[in-house]
Amino acid sequence: MSSRNNSRPILELINLCICRGDITILDSLNLKIKPGEQWVIFGPNGSGKTSLLSSLAGYMPPTDGEISVFNNQYGQTDWRELRKKIGIVSSSIRQLMENSEPAIDSVVSGKYAMIDYWGTPSRADKARARKILAQVECTYLENRPWLYLSQGERQRVLIARALMAEPALLILDEPCAGLDPLARQNFLDFIRRLIKTPKGPALLFVTHHVEEIIPEITHCLLLKNGRNLSSGPIRTVLNSTHLTDLFDCPARLTCRKGVFSLKIDPKK
Repeated sequence: MSSRNNSRPILELINLCICRGDITILDSLNLKIKPGEQWVIFGPNGSGKTSLLSSLAGYMPPTDGEISVFNNQYGQTDWRELRKKIGIVSSSIRQLMENSEPAIDSVVSGKYAMIDYWGTPSRADKARARKILAQVECTYLENRPWLYLSQGERQRVLIARALMAEPALLILDEPCAGLDPLARQNFLDFIRRLIKTPKGPALLFVTHHVEEIIPEITHCLLLKNGRNLSSGPIRTVLNSTHLTDLFDCPARLTCRKGVFSLKIDPKK
């Protein structure tokens, strides 16, 4: 993790609320991510994970509460500049990419927060994009069009795209969706290497599969019906008791050689 601004929280949510009509999507959510921490947001479908990320990206303004990045609050500082400090990789971005765009142009586009980059990349931008493609272990994809990338390759290119803006925080939203078991394991191993990269961004990993929670994760937020069920160091938050509450049925969490597994009995 970079040493820049390491005296301040990277991201802080204070009593964040999102309501649409009579529906409360997020209710008084609090979260503080400090330098050196790696977080996972874990929750079932419908728990509010997607709405939270939309709010962080500036696409869904909160009804109440505060979002701040390095103590700069959304609404009081140019949110477009703050958003550059947060790199988000999600399926919504993946679906918007232009099929004919070569990977290196996709990476360059991240510097300008632009989908379907229409300009001519400068030599400096291309040189930096090549370095980042090497960082995500995808140098060989430089000139390959988006259409011909595998699901795992697309995820890595999108991560490279996010890194182009030098974010302080990298958010991965269900990054293993659509990957077969081997591709998923290869991708998770890659994420573990990326976390250990000097001056790399902090990680916020969003998932509803405990098997995807890598050993480097230090903190966990359990999200249920838009509310914080529990949050803090993963060793105290991620356990059978809390997961039983999360899913409203008996849950048994085990961990072997750093890999979590979860058994749920919906009949009881």
